[in-house]
Amino acid sequence: MENKSCKCDVCDKSFPQSGHLMTHRPTHTGEKPYACDVCDKSFSRSGNLITHQRTHTGEKPYACDVCDKSFSQSGNLITHRRTHTGEKPYACDVCDKSFSESGHLITHRRTHTSEKPYTCDVCDKSFSESNSLTKHQRTHPSEKATILSKSHIEIG
Repeated sequence: MENKSCKCDVCDKSFPQSGHLMTHRPTHTGEKPYACDVCDKSFSRSGNLITHQRTHTGEKPYACDVCDKSFSQSGNLITHRRTHTGEKPYACDVCDKSFSESGHLITHRRTHTSEKPYTCDVCDKSFSESNSLTKHQRTHPSEKATILSKSHIEIG
């Protein structure tokens, strides 16, 4: 039986515990009650604040058991471990090429779609990768160019 008290009244997403729903709610309100005491950044989740604070402290609590690298976020350690295992869990559904990181798959997919979501705000030239735009922006030395992302692809 579904527990209605653990269902978001905005998006209908269900949660196994009421605490998870409470953590989710600020995603709709824009509320960011967790503020960094070092800089002016605020976060909707306490865990995001804790992760952010490591940028100030330099703490890297997630250590690789194969080599001596350490990371500030557990997800970065998980991704790093794939350099040792060779695991590539993100497969292209068009050509079956596989990648160790989801972002690499997103970039690769653009070779099939010709999507170019990064646009130069000076000359309107578009690029499939943000680093290509950054390199291009150096051709406009007297202009202030910024990266404009037109779209995002989500892997789910």
